[in-house]
Amino acid sequence: MTRTLVMKFGGSSLADTGKIGALTDIVARRRREGVPVVVVVSAMGGTTDGLIDQARDFSQRPDLREMDMLLTAGERISAALVAIALNARGVRAVSLTGSQAGIITDDAHTNARIIEVRPFRVKKALEEGCVVVVGGFQGVSFSKEVTTLGRGGSDVSAVALAAALGAATCEIYSDVTGVYAADPRILKDPERIAALGYQEMQELAEAGAKVLHPKAVEFAKPDGIAIHCKNTFEPESEGTVIADLEGRIKPRVVGIATEERVVMVRVRTGEATVMEAIRFAEKSGLRIKQISFHQSDTAAMDGSFIIPEKENYHLDQVLEELTARFGAAVTVRRDLSAISLVGAGITERHEFLGDAVAILREHGIGIGSIHTSSFRISMLVDRGRLADAARLFYDRFITP
Repeated sequence: MTRTLVMKFGGSSLADTGKIGALTDIVARRRREGVPVVVVVSAMGGTTDGLIDQARDFSQRPDLREMDMLLTAGERISAALVAIALNARGVRAVSLTGSQAGIITDDAHTNARIIEVRPFRVKKALEEGCVVVVGGFQGVSFSKEVTTLGRGGSDVSAVALAAALGAATCEIYSDVTGVYAADPRILKDPERIAALGYQEMQELAEAGAKVLHPKAVEFAKPDGIAIHCKNTFEPESEGTVIADLEGRIKPRVVGIATEERVVMVRVRTGEATVMEAIRFAEKSGLRIKQISFHQSDTAAMDGSFIIPEKENYHLDQVLEELTARFGAAVTVRRDLSAISLVGAGITERHEFLGDAVAILREHGIGIGSIHTSSFRISMLVDRGRLADAARLFYDRFITP
């Protein structure tokens, strides 16, 4: 029996009727080949940001449960429109919400994790010969609350469904031809990466690369699902394949990831105060990352943490509350961007880190902090110099 193919289409593939037509061409072609197809869709381009803006017209700190109820509407609209378009051209299709598709999550509104997938309705519709179109980015908790999976979460929906359905491949379609060695919005004509290991892709995504959500890799890796990133408008292009490659890769820099808008919060007066500030931020619903501790001049353990601006809908209000509560113990910097070198075994050769620091110093680019892992070297740099840093790193580490 032919294995099910899961295909995910991002918002740029759904921006207007013409682009939805290109999407349905791809799906119809695979159905003519006899392949059972599940399509996962994002909201139409710009829809989610528009809904967030509407919520902020009423509140700078909207209730997170209500944000999930609001934001999931975008994907439901997309799923219904794609199903209507497919049926109109003679391809039987049915649309499902994330909860109808059996995506079960925890209760963490706006950044939920998938606990399990129970795709009973998906399987039944496939057996009936339908293309199943699922609204991505969303699920339902055990307490019957509608949840969302974080920005870009439709990727997670797609790969989780692929794992639950026993698919060998999950195709991720966008308006770019695969994963690039740098952000094409910052650098002109960066090199396309033909193949990436799971961990390399996850680190690129965690560091700001927009092509794939990092949690999607978590579902692909255990079952060996190959993720194929492709271009909706150039469907025959090779794209980028993400698979189990790490054991066959020498230490390398495979890509440069950037995240333009991040906030660094420094907390002084000891580790108890640091943990209190972190708990306050998390309890307020902020997604934080890269928590660091260091010994201060007074021998106390001070620390810092990073907040990505885009995924935190009520950031401004919480930062005001944080500084009001902790006063001079907290310093907030909003003039920074994150840039990362990513590649298998990158910290096995210390010259990567040494060269990166030396390049930035040589060109007068300030460094706010440095974090390393076995697959990543991340730095915070002056936001106004992010493009300069990306070009310098690309020329040094990627260009032959």
